[in-house]
Amino acid sequence: MRVALGPLVASAVIVAFASVGVALAQADPAVGTWKLNTAKSKYQPGPMPKSNTITITAAGNGIHVVAKGEDAAGKPTGIEYTATFDGKDAPVKGAPAYDSVTLKRVDANTTEQVRKKEGKSVQTMTRKVSADGKTMTVTTRGKDESGRTINTVAVYDKQ
Repeated sequence: MRVALGPLVASAVIVAFASVGVALAQADPAVGTWKLNTAKSKYQPGPMPKSNTITITAAGNGIHVVAKGEDAAGKPTGIEYTATFDGKDAPVKGAPAYDSVTLKRVDANTTEQVRKKEGKSVQTMTRKVSADGKTMTVTTRGKDESGRTINTVAVYDKQ
């Protein structure tokens, strides 16, 4: 026996599946606005930026990231990208040290990112959101745009 689904039922099924995808993306604890806590952060070799605010929004099966701030000299900084957790390179706008990122989810609160410049890996970054969802720690190792070795631990507070 064959049962035909009416257009209304088919639409409801499609909406239900789409809602599950959105709910999973929104469950990412990094989604939100984060402000750099300079008192808890360590930038080696430095100098530390005066400010940085990261806004992360759900975007399909991934995230959209916009970061804006001021470097140590007061010059505006900013990057932007949209990436998924599929291991594929995503282009980045505004980052002098890298032009693409690849994301990997480690667990519900932790992601790893490989940053590349012209296809070559230059930095690795681990982002960990605390269990209470109030703090995000971003650890970055690699080379900056000048070729200096960097090892930073940036601590962000959820806004």
